Amino acid sequence: MAHDALNVIDSRTGKAYELPIVDGAIRAADLRQIRTGPHDVGLLSYDPAFMNTASTRSAITFIDGDAGILRYRGYPIEQLADQCDFLEVAYLLIHGELPGPAAYADWRWQITHHTWVHENVKKFMDGFHHDAHPMSMLISSLAALSTFYPDAREHRDPGHRLLQIYRLIAKVPTLAAFAYRHHRGQPYAYPDNDLTYAGNFLNMLFKATEVKYGPPRALERALDVLFILHADHEQNCSTNAVRAVGSSGVDPYSAVAAGAAALYGPLHGGANEEVLRMLRTIGSVARVPAFIQQVKAGETKLMGFGHRVYKNFDPRARIIKRMADAVFAATRPSPLLAVALELERIALADDYFIRRKLYPNVDFYSGLIYEAMGLPVEMFPVLFAIPRMVGWLAQWQELVGDPEQKIARPRQIYAGRERREFVPRKERA
Repeated sequence: MAHDALNVIDSRTGKAYELPIVDGAIRAADLRQIRTGPHDVGLLSYDPAFMNTASTRSAITFIDGDAGILRYRGYPIEQLADQCDFLEVAYLLIHGELPGPAAYADWRWQITHHTWVHENVKKFMDGFHHDAHPMSMLISSLAALSTFYPDAREHRDPGHRLLQIYRLIAKVPTLAAFAYRHHRGQPYAYPDNDLTYAGNFLNMLFKATEVKYGPPRALERALDVLFILHADHEQNCSTNAVRAVGSSGVDPYSAVAAGAAALYGPLHGGANEEVLRMLRTIGSVARVPAFIQQVKAGETKLMGFGHRVYKNFDPRARIIKRMADAVFAATRPSPLLAVALELERIALADDYFIRRKLYPNVDFYSGLIYEAMGLPVEMFPVLFAIPRMVGWLAQWQELVGDPEQKIARPRQIYAGRERREFVPRKERA
């Protein structure tokens, strides 16, 4: 008998099985030995939405939802957000270690000098209707990049792989900013290599007639921290999409376009937009108590509270609330801020929400911050995609180098009709 094993007795046959437990998990393939007879294909596990299924081994992000812990490569998110810039965290996620001075300088140079896109990308962008959603434009342009870099298909070579990583991390802010300017009917602003990663993005968003754009320091730092907080989050919906599509051997541009499409959904990257809509629906501080009662009665949903993973608190939410204070001090205060603060105050003191472990998550304040920066709600999922690109690429790189990974191909439980005999059309009733 193995020391760590699950002993199973099949009540259908009376047979006993021993399934090894490694890292708190059994291998799903070990279930296939449990059969009722020679024609039985073996036992399957049924897990809609992967609620309790590990699809990979990963060394990138650790989450303990019960304790409210998030770590990148072992480093607490609180320390990284407080002491690093986004490119330093990006290096950590891709390479596994924090960079030294020389490594950081080279990394920053590589990212900075790949920010420009081919002029034909502008023509591609111009083909969209004037009111096209920025996220749809980003998804399409990410996929289109594969046509500009056919060498990306050679991603088994580490050198080619790193080159695509440079390109994608560098170019996604440019594509995002171009989508925003197109949506606003404004001319595109080119990258400024003298600025930081976040500062350059603000430049491409907001530069007008000035010769040199200087990003407001409070907004630049807040955006940098938001990018750090959103860089990776384990096997979420969009990351799973990148891994599933990437497992076919496709180029990384196509794989991350799939991730961006998954992020577009209101249950994923659009959650902070739903928070703003909820706050606008409430309208005023005086209406918050009535709204809380509607939530308790099951008549409406409380957006921005609770999380699929975090059952205590979202550690990112505490950090982002501090950044919100700095942004609101540097911009025109949002009329919805008072509503949000009152909603948070009441919910955190109410046993109904405490018992259900409904605490503010990262989406509760991020939408207010983006709105204070002057960005429309259509840009919110795009702003999410920029930092998550790093996580997608780190996960894609890990996938490519993992000998256990094969093309993703889940099983199913067939629930359709049994075999039927075909009847010619003229004989059908």
